[in-house]
Amino acid sequence: MQLTVRDVARLFVVSEKTVYRWIDQQSLPGYRVNNQYRFNRAELLEWAMAHRINVSTELFREPDSANAPLINLGRALQSGGIYYRIEGNDKPSSLRSVVKIMHLPPEIDREFLLNVLLAREEIASTGIGDGIAIPHVRNPIVLQVPEPTVSLCFLEKPIDFKAMDGKPVYCLFTIISPTVRAHLHLLSRLSFSLRDAELKKAIETQAMREEIFSHIARVEDELGNQKTTSLVRQEN
Repeated sequence: MQLTVRDVARLFVVSEKTVYRWIDQQSLPGYRVNNQYRFNRAELLEWAMAHRINVSTELFREPDSANAPLINLGRALQSGGIYYRIEGNDKPSSLRSVVKIMHLPPEIDREFLLNVLLAREEIASTGIGDGIAIPHVRNPIVLQVPEPTVSLCFLEKPIDFKAMDGKPVYCLFTIISPTVRAHLHLLSRLSFSLRDAELKKAIETQAMREEIFSHIARVEDELGNQKTTSLVRQEN
């Protein structure tokens, strides 16, 4: 679904004037169609994460038209795995190590996947700040995998990722998805989760897997409660 300036203003809880200012000054990702701006939900989430801007929980909702069940972030991370001391001296070598260790079907061309990730980094860094990056492509990575996965890799040493805040990156989340809808769902869940102080602390300290999974489960429960409360208010 392509969003309008009015939609973006509502989701970010700002005025339309502010949205236009962001377009002019902060490169808010948008496209001109018949002299009107249109926006992609996934790109807005990526931009908001990089600029540390809170957004309405509506941005995290899945389209009502799609009825297929979506897995949560915790399950996707369980499938993708958490890895420590990943080697790499720079962005290409680190991403190569990440792709090498990821859980992927044998028919997936890992070299192709690596090249896609590197090409995306040439367009703009996926470093969102605070030492975290989410390698992916502008059009989500859609591969023939049985279900979406998220891999969390802690690098052996921080590297320059050209992140917006200038800080070196030590933590990479990589999303692999069979559909664009599933990619958007996991990206939004990850965006929401990384706003949680306790989870961020666990990531900063490279906590044990069980602790990270516990924090993610708690945060997703909170997100579910927010949606339930919102629906109750709408019904009333």
